[in-house]
Amino acid sequence: MPEKAPERKSKISASRKLMLKSLLLARAKEELEQEMEKKEEQKANYLDEKTPPIEIAGMSLDDLKALCKELHAKIDVVDEERYDIQAKVSHNTREIKDLNIKVVDLRGKFKRPSLRRVRVSADAILRSLLGSKHKVSLDLRANLKSVKKEDTEKEKTAEVSDWRKNVEAMSGMEGRKKMFDAAKGERL
Repeated sequence: MPEKAPERKSKISASRKLMLKSLLLARAKEELEQEMEKKEEQKANYLDEKTPPIEIAGMSLDDLKALCKELHAKIDVVDEERYDIQAKVSHNTREIKDLNIKVVDLRGKFKRPSLRRVRVSADAILRSLLGSKHKVSLDLRANLKSVKKEDTEKEKTAEVSDWRKNVEAMSGMEGRKKMFDAAKGERL
């Protein structure tokens, strides 16, 4: 008798699984917070390197105006770069959406209509394969031998009439003798 493989049961209880899951989620949350803090520190360090503090103490009014014009020019350049990058990003996201739609279409996610069986004659099939210029007919009935109905009906009536005559002729001892003689004649 073949033994059935026992169904595999979990070795960990449901409460233990729940506790482990909650611990994993807590750990993931802590790591996510640490990662966010690191990004903030990196951003602050980058800004400190790229933008030194401005010393405006002891500057004249004309120097301050020149500094403001210089800063506004830099802001304009950065805004132009940001606008260009945003335009590229929006263009790329549009392309990605279009490609995703094409992929979905190619997969055939949309419901296809159910196909119906259509009876097509052999002539119609040949016409569709060869085109309308060629006139080929595949009439199988024309190729069959024809049998005349009149001949078969005469044979049937003849057999029936012969059978009735034979019944009267074969009755009694004379009929048995004729059958016996006919059987001997066939053997020889």
